[in-house]
Amino acid sequence: MRSLPSIIHLDMDAFFASVEQAAKPSLRGKPVIVGGLGGRGVVSTASYEARKFGVHSAMPMAQARRLCPNAAFLTGRFEAYRRVSDLVMGLLRELSPLVEPLSLDEAFVDLAAGPYGPALAASADGAALVLALAEDLRADIERRTGLTASVGAAGSKLMAKIASEQAKPDGLVLVVPGQERAVLGPMSVRALPGVGPATEQVLRRAGLTTVADLAEAGEAELVQLLGRAHGAGVLQMALGLDDRPVVPDRDAKSVSVEDTFEVDLADRDRILHEVDVLAARCVGRLRAAGRSGRTVVLKVRRFDFSTLTRSETLRGPTDDETVITDTARRLAAQVDVTGGVRLLGVGVSQLADYTQEDLFAQAVREAAREQAELREQAAAAEPGQEGAPEPGPGGPEPGERPAEAVEEAAEAGEVPTVRRWMPGQDVTHTEFGPGWVQGSGVGRVTVRFETPWSGPGRVRTFLVDDPALEPARPLPLRQE
Repeated sequence: MRSLPSIIHLDMDAFFASVEQAAKPSLRGKPVIVGGLGGRGVVSTASYEARKFGVHSAMPMAQARRLCPNAAFLTGRFEAYRRVSDLVMGLLRELSPLVEPLSLDEAFVDLAAGPYGPALAASADGAALVLALAEDLRADIERRTGLTASVGAAGSKLMAKIASEQAKPDGLVLVVPGQERAVLGPMSVRALPGVGPATEQVLRRAGLTTVADLAEAGEAELVQLLGRAHGAGVLQMALGLDDRPVVPDRDAKSVSVEDTFEVDLADRDRILHEVDVLAARCVGRLRAAGRSGRTVVLKVRRFDFSTLTRSETLRGPTDDETVITDTARRLAAQVDVTGGVRLLGVGVSQLADYTQEDLFAQAVREAAREQAELREQAAAAEPGQEGAPEPGPGGPEPGERPAEAVEEAAEAGEVPTVRRWMPGQDVTHTEFGPGWVQGSGVGRVTVRFETPWSGPGRVRTFLVDDPALEPARPLPLRQE
């Protein structure tokens, strides 16, 4: 354990949503929710304005819409997030060569290994120097990006991470070495990494609700409750003991998420729903890390504690939510769930730093769309029959072809392909300049024309195939 708080943990505040607010002046100070916008979409990040309504990451997007219907719901722009992440990580590497990124917006830094290391070792008040360095770092990030960051400083990675959580949002907390147990003691057991809902319930039934309770319980009791490895690890954390080094640019071998259920799941539809949720969360983490993967892995722990894994390797690396979800569902269909399931996990391995032009993902989406079109055409072929659409408000007028039919005709070369525009997408117009998509539908797309360094811009509506409107690359958050 270090005698100086020379390890810092930096975590950008509501990163994806904050980037969107910085890029779009009209959204500043307003609730913004970023994630999958489809029927099975999940929240990736919610701005602090949206969190006041109870919205949080990993929540189903449908629930977020009910809680905060007036928020701006945007699809992710991962090129923009990677660009800002590269800038922030560059600032961290100016402080030390030992920078351990955990995701696009989170990293540990070992200040003792950097240019300020000798000054820290020689200073009579090393903590004051760490605070000054951390405040300068936060100011540099805000000056260069317009975003805020929370920083924790301590003598270990465990305490630095906990300190940054206490600092949120837009704060700085330093834990003086030697005060670890005093800081940890009053906290809930959930404050410790690796203590999830299931472990919390086991500990709560034993009367252990705070970190201080864990420290007093001792190793024998925790090993009996949680098993040897987990119990011993939880005790070490409860005592504030952590000697893990900062490992620069560690190369994760996989990205995964899992959930343990209080009541075993026996209904296959419910199991598939949980697989969908886990797959969406896994994709969120995969994209946040700027990675893609080739192998999808499903983990199932059954009622008798037997654990099974199934995997499928795709043609190429992908971060497409539809492909990963459908693959995980196929794997779940191979597992006998008779008797119930107590744990499910979805992961992606064989990681890459890129996503190839994902023809496989496109093929999956095209196949799904073609099936939907065939069903609609079959229903429309017999007007008046049960299940056939009735003409009425909002439906196609006589002689007007629905959007699906237009796309089918486009594939046959009859008409130009109808372009799709996603909320939040960057665009540019030959007359009005750069802007972003607010929404689209009924053959039209609405765009707000503004830049990160302008004021709130004006809104215009165009036909979806307007040749003057084109997709664009993200603009920098600060004028160069």
